[in-house]
Amino acid sequence: MRAPAILTACAFALAACQTPSGPPPAPSPEQAATGVTPNTFRLPTGTGCNGEVERFQAVMDNDLATGHTTKGVHTRVSAEISTARSTCAAGNEGGAIGQIRATKAKFGYPSL
Repeated sequence: MRAPAILTACAFALAACQTPSGPPPAPSPEQAATGVTPNTFRLPTGTGCNGEVERFQAVMDNDLATGHTTKGVHTRVSAEISTARSTCAAGNEGGAIGQIRATKAKFGYPSL
């Protein structure tokens, strides 16, 4: 008599462990967790110093939006990016790219 009761208890315990089939649906970009870059994020595709400046600014803006940096750091980095943007606009491509690389190194961003 004891064996059927134990088997029934085990069956109920195992039934409780069943999960629905398939992975849950991905949340929409509006529902994405804080700290996660939305799947709609795209880096600017420009070339030369202008492309470097715009891509780094996009990364910084995304890092601020996702909580990976503070407003204060974003402001400081954006000021340095603005200086590089002016250098680029003045025709000094090498100088602007050097400024972007220095800013990335200063704030811990990889320079590829």
